[in-house]
Amino acid sequence: MNARTQVFELTVESKQLEEVVLSLFHTILFHRTTGKFHYKQEGAFLIGTVGIVETDCDFVDLTYVRCNSTVLDTNLRREVAAFKEVLRSPDGGLQSGQISLEFYQKKKNRWPFPDESIPWEVWTLKVNIISLANEQERQAYREKLGEILSSKIICIVEAMSRHDFIPKAPNQPLLDTVFDTSCPEVQPFLFKISCQNSGPTNASVGTAVGKLLRDTLAL
Repeated sequence: MNARTQVFELTVESKQLEEVVLSLFHTILFHRTTGKFHYKQEGAFLIGTVGIVETDCDFVDLTYVRCNSTVLDTNLRREVAAFKEVLRSPDGGLQSGQISLEFYQKKKNRWPFPDESIPWEVWTLKVNIISLANEQERQAYREKLGEILSSKIICIVEAMSRHDFIPKAPNQPLLDTVFDTSCPEVQPFLFKISCQNSGPTNASVGTAVGKLLRDTLAL
């Protein structure tokens, strides 16, 4: 089975990095999470509710919705913080890179063979890190980036509305082959996060953003 893939590319300042990744990945996870399964008997279960939390960003003009799960939020923030460290250059600044959110299911094999992880959906975010010239440009880009992220969130919601493959809910003994059961409040599909450093941002990226902002401010 070939995993569905979706790639976004964004340009951000270093202090915006974590909020940008969290806003997109939390949105994806919100649509790939169910309430906890409460089994009454084999094959019969009730599904709990998924609470929501509205989150305001500090460095981007954006408010997004995430699952009301402290464990899920803490785990995701830890992964995103690790991504930021991966991007850190020897001089202390940040370089460009990418981070992926992969959903998978486990296929149990007979002993002595290990279980297989079969990906079915992968979301990749490529980020270019820039440094803007002054506070006026930063404020303008804060607003512009909020608009860009809003459009990406709409793309995510539209993609989730398509009738694409997602794993079926298994019987209780196999629940952990499809879902992450470690969160006490919710039950996301199994996922893992990976990231890598792509090196210094191409100077042309910062130049293009700077020109865009100067043109915008001149209007």
